[in-house]
Amino acid sequence: MFHILIADPISDEGLDVLVDNENITLTKDTGLTPEELENRIATFDALLVRSQTKVTRSIIEKAKNLKIIGRAGVGVDNIDLDAATENGIIVVNAPNGNTNSAAEHTMAMIMSLSRKIPQAHSGLKNHKWERSKYVGVEVKNKTLGIVGLGRIGTEVAYRAKGQRMNVIAYDPFLTEEKAEKMGIEYGELEDVLNKADYITVHTPLMKETRHMISVDAFRQMKDGVHIINCARGGIIDEEALYDALVSGKVAGAAIDVLEEEPFQDHKLLELSQVVATPHLGASTVEAQENVAIDVCHDVQKHLTGDLVKNPVNMPSVPSDVLSQIEPYFHLAEKLGMFLIRLTEDVPEEVNIYYSGELADVKIAPITRNAVKGLLQRHLGSHVNDVNALYLAGKKDITIHENRTSTTEGFTNLMTIELKSKSGTRSVSGTLLNGLGARIVRVDHYSVDMMPHGHIVMIHHQDLPGVIGKMGSLLAEHHINIATMQVDRSDIGGDAIMILTIDKNPEQKELEALKELEEISDVTAVDL
Repeated sequence: MFHILIADPISDEGLDVLVDNENITLTKDTGLTPEELENRIATFDALLVRSQTKVTRSIIEKAKNLKIIGRAGVGVDNIDLDAATENGIIVVNAPNGNTNSAAEHTMAMIMSLSRKIPQAHSGLKNHKWERSKYVGVEVKNKTLGIVGLGRIGTEVAYRAKGQRMNVIAYDPFLTEEKAEKMGIEYGELEDVLNKADYITVHTPLMKETRHMISVDAFRQMKDGVHIINCARGGIIDEEALYDALVSGKVAGAAIDVLEEEPFQDHKLLELSQVVATPHLGASTVEAQENVAIDVCHDVQKHLTGDLVKNPVNMPSVPSDVLSQIEPYFHLAEKLGMFLIRLTEDVPEEVNIYYSGELADVKIAPITRNAVKGLLQRHLGSHVNDVNALYLAGKKDITIHENRTSTTEGFTNLMTIELKSKSGTRSVSGTLLNGLGARIVRVDHYSVDMMPHGHIVMIHHQDLPGVIGKMGSLLAEHHINIATMQVDRSDIGGDAIMILTIDKNPEQKELEALKELEEISDVTAVDL
């Protein structure tokens, strides 16, 4: 008999999946404090939550019988995944259940913004008939710019085309061929900002995307643009948006999310040209039913010994195998994170080569970590050990694993090769006894560096004085060099210099390096 605790309100349609199983008992106890949940969790085999309950390490360590945690929704930021994994507890979520709901809400916000429906409704409620005050605009033949073309962004694109809008989209994994198949225009971020009459964001929130719609971005937009955010608070710089609305640069904004929630008191809400809802993107009866059904099916599958559909953390690996391969997880992820920074093109194919000791171990979990590292730049915490290969497939990235007897003098060697339209880039790494992970090759250059910290890779000509100029320039910007690696193709030819520095460099500092005539390219990588 399996005992399941339901700690947040879950749709009855989802719970019906579990009710019908005679080997499962359900206990509904919502609104528990963290201390109360800690005291109750020990006897349960499964825990079902939404976003209200925070499943902390302390709670997980008290859950002696817990086998699975189900999150009826997309995000899992309220669950300590590391603690769950360390304690052998699988975490599942429902990533697809609210796609339609969120896309529909985005379109509803666009229409409400265009026709000033909330403002007109409010006026009538206050006994004011002011037709001339609420003259709207049509969306037909307007251009919708979509930043982020994942599940929800794609659905928004199809709906916008149904409204006879022109659509231009930017996504790190979007190719011109894929855009053509969808019947939309392919663009870089700057193209979307320059051309769109409406701009909607559908990216995850992470370091790369925080405040990506900034003061500079607003400067690039058309006058009178409309802004929509039904994704995550923080993607748009709220101060910059407020100033753009007040100045008239932005004609109107539709907001479902802000950085601090609940947002009952926010100066954006004081502006008449702002339409706002309290994070309702997934708040439909159907979406709540769908996520509940999906997560309850996975909970039942796991408890009865079947494979789950939407795992979020590391799947179980026999302990003897895990002890053999786990040291390579960190190396694989760091190699992927480093390599993806070497190209701005869309990855099309990834080849991973395992040699030496690595040729004889279970490589699938290592591959997942490598692909996770590659995808994290653009997908952030949405990618994990389990869904990395699935997400790569959805982005049309082909992954090949290769075992080779060629060791090139190393006891173990892992090489990741990334192919895109602009060419092939590669990085190799190894584990050294007593020294840990090392990057030993970048493309055809030999190096020896730890995959950690603030790294700057410089392509330059092999000429006297280059290193001195570079060092002096960094000193002017108060940047200290911790380590340096150099290699060259031939005397006086192409060379690389890889620096580990004491702080993350600013863009202006990187641009200053590029101005040195001997330097052809500068890439910053934060590992």
